[in-house]
Amino acid sequence: MRVVFMGTPEFSVTALEALAAAGHEIVAVYSQPPRKSGRGLKLRPSPVHQLAQTRGWPIFTPINFHDPADVVAFADHDADIAVVVAYGLILPQALLDMPKQGCLNIHASLLPRWRGAAPIHRAIMAGDQTTGVCIMQMDAGLDTGPVRIRRSLDIGASETTAQLHDRLAVMGSKAVVDVLADLAGHACVPQVEEGLSYATKVDKLEARIDWTRSAVEIDRQIRGLSPFPGAWCMMDDQRLKVLASCLSDGAGVPGQVLQASEIACGDGSVILTTLQQAGKTAQTAEAFFQGHSLPELLE
Repeated sequence: MRVVFMGTPEFSVTALEALAAAGHEIVAVYSQPPRKSGRGLKLRPSPVHQLAQTRGWPIFTPINFHDPADVVAFADHDADIAVVVAYGLILPQALLDMPKQGCLNIHASLLPRWRGAAPIHRAIMAGDQTTGVCIMQMDAGLDTGPVRIRRSLDIGASETTAQLHDRLAVMGSKAVVDVLADLAGHACVPQVEEGLSYATKVDKLEARIDWTRSAVEIDRQIRGLSPFPGAWCMMDDQRLKVLASCLSDGAGVPGQVLQASEIACGDGSVILTTLQQAGKTAQTAEAFFQGHSLPELLE
């Protein structure tokens, strides 16, 4: 099929590579414009943009689709279908209608649970035991379109957003290839409203750890926000990012360092397993505390 691909982050790259490997013709790639990042604040293309450049696919980076010229350019691709994966722009109905078979979206949740921007983070933070991917036929709503295929997996007890992200990316890429191989055999099924929830974008204000909360809640927060923005606390006068943890049953004053890297919470305790100081690389907690004296309390 003649495919227009629209995506931006690493999650999208896996699907784009899978579509090309399956023999589909990538007639155009759309991604968010390059952003300033790094210490030098240089303009850096997105992961999808970089892959398109490497493979020689035509790349388009409109700020939005308010310019009629961008809409005309999209129509000129004469696509059979568009595949949208974490693109980052709302597509007007005119674009959704242009490809012969419409637009498909790979969404990293079991819709209608976790419609919206951060379904992987929210699933872990909410303590969901199961999640998955849906291949959705897009409409003008926010992740409201009918679903062509859904596949599920269990969330590991110590799994972080980064780990779950990678598994769902692979699952989503395989699912969309299967749908394109047999569109007629994967009919659209309307979403029900039962179980509806919204995965709002993660706010950095959610990242500070409150040790008076239960260990279960804090563990979910740590794993759900890893690697970005990263849950954090204060150790003496330094910010300490916590990237991985597991539950324990210790007791003490909230924030008290019980032993090694076990920290007391409002109910129970958590064992910190991966830590990162500002400006430093991530380390195992064992390696980190070999070079740092343990305080009595984390704040």
